[in-house]
Amino acid sequence: MKDDGVFSQTICDLKNCRTCEQRLPLGANPIFQLHPMAQILIASQAPGSAAHNSGIPFQDPSGKRLRSWLGVNETTFYQADKFAIMPMAFCYPGRGRGGDLPPSKECAPLWHDKLLQQMPNIRLTLVIGKYAINSYMPHLKNNKLTDILIDQDFTRAEKIVLPHPSPRNNIWLKKAPWFEEECVPELQQRIATLI
Repeated sequence: MKDDGVFSQTICDLKNCRTCEQRLPLGANPIFQLHPMAQILIASQAPGSAAHNSGIPFQDPSGKRLRSWLGVNETTFYQADKFAIMPMAFCYPGRGRGGDLPPSKECAPLWHDKLLQQMPNIRLTLVIGKYAINSYMPHLKNNKLTDILIDQDFTRAEKIVLPHPSPRNNIWLKKAPWFEEECVPELQQRIATLI
């Protein structure tokens, strides 16, 4: 593992990143939670406006649902040495007609590999949203979410796809009650063994 000074410098550089600021409606404000000892990585989409305003990822209804799925409370979730949160774009991209705009394409190629090299203890990656799937599990990018979830081994896989926990996904969750009835308990057990 690289020394803490290198990691601290990388985090400082990320916090000060302004690569795509000119396209961001609220300006650059990279939101993440990273630690060199983290064991679980949450590869998510991009921060929403609430995260932009608070500076805290998943401090909204999506985060409440995600913590419920993981079987952890807020205190545990926000322990960076347990959970790293690394979105595909670190800044709020703005709002479009059907919700938030897609993550900026520059972010992940610029930062993810560099950061992952400095977090060697990651034992489980939770992949949330189609942009994270396309990056972390490109062989699944054309698969339907339902098919991906049915075929997953929640007890052993190193990377696990999760539906986005947003309330906008309530319709899918109502159509697929088996996810919360069968998959979530297995996920919770897996998380418990890691933390």
